[in-house]
Amino acid sequence: MSAEGCRLKVKAVPGASRTEIVGRLGEALKVRVAAPPEGGQANRAILALLAERLGLPAAGVTLVSGAASPAKVVALRGVSAEQAWARLLG
Repeated sequence: MSAEGCRLKVKAVPGASRTEIVGRLGEALKVRVAAPPEGGQANRAILALLAERLGLPAAGVTLVSGAASPAKVVALRGVSAEQAWARLLG
């Protein structure tokens, strides 16, 4: 994707004590979420956390793959990969 958007690999850990970005795990971003994995609750919590940390509208962060897996791919609109990593880990 171009500077208008990118894709981000996410390693999700649902059912944690709190929702937080842990850091980098290889090429992925490790995220703990307090929400359970049932009914897409953890996925929604991850997308909301990423949108908030990146300063993007909710519609700018979408789940591309991994809805039922801890290994996810998220599409980000309005931010480059470099900007995303700087904002998420900075």
